Amino acid sequence: MIKQDILHRFLFEELGVRGEWIKLGASWQAARQHQQGTHFVQELLGQALAAVTMLSATVKFSGSMILQAQGDGNIKTLVAQATHDRKIRGLVRSHKDVDGGSLATLFGQGRLVLTIEMGDSDPYQGIVPLEGENLANALETYFQQSEQLKTRLWLFADQHHAAGLLLQELPAQKHFQADWERIEMLANTITRKELLELDCEQVLHRLFNEEKVRLFDPEPIAFQCACSRPRIGRTLRAMGRPELEDILREQHQIEVICEFCGAHYLFDKVDVESILSQDGWGTTSETRH
Repeated sequence: MIKQDILHRFLFEELGVRGEWIKLGASWQAARQHQQGTHFVQELLGQALAAVTMLSATVKFSGSMILQAQGDGNIKTLVAQATHDRKIRGLVRSHKDVDGGSLATLFGQGRLVLTIEMGDSDPYQGIVPLEGENLANALETYFQQSEQLKTRLWLFADQHHAAGLLLQELPAQKHFQADWERIEMLANTITRKELLELDCEQVLHRLFNEEKVRLFDPEPIAFQCACSRPRIGRTLRAMGRPELEDILREQHQIEVICEFCGAHYLFDKVDVESILSQDGWGTTSETRH
């Protein structure tokens, strides 16, 4: 049985290179359940989720990492989020007929934003133009420009799984140029079919069987949405009383549907008044899923 919904870190013991392998199954199915678009668009979301989860494992933090690609093309927004404890969610918004193309074709004039949010601390954010044939190319450009670390990614997804492979030089060991080039050349032989179908141990043996590779314990991954009634309430409060009261006059209640998980939140006049009060607000109405 293929292992899925796990991330493995690995290290080339005698080289200045580290890596990660990821396979999403049930978590990917849960994340895409409420997302619209062609198979191609949904698979792009799967690639983004695999990527942001691997990237979140390259840094130590407590919070969430958000990958966002947006532009003025056929795909308007692509968002993937992973927390420090490997909880993922994502969304994509596009025209209905998107079925392939380079990033420039898909997003038009776009940008790639990576954000790390850590509680009350100011978020860390890096922004680069959205360039390249695919998402992996754009992320490699991000690391080249923002982090000055050699980084390669291979990202694939279908309707059943999303998978990824990441290689990165160690920050303190940038002089292993020949080693990096050899490992990169070996990794470049991986195929979409292999990455989607093989386990981590099989992939590492297939690519690097002559190298000394230390494989770390698997880290479980799960879909989990961060939406909640209090969080939605804070968003509504930021809209201000006039706009909320206008909606109530027209619809008698305010319905909010989470774009990530499809949860429904209903707020009536009493709820809205509580939200706008100085003392906070209650939980009179139920959440409807």
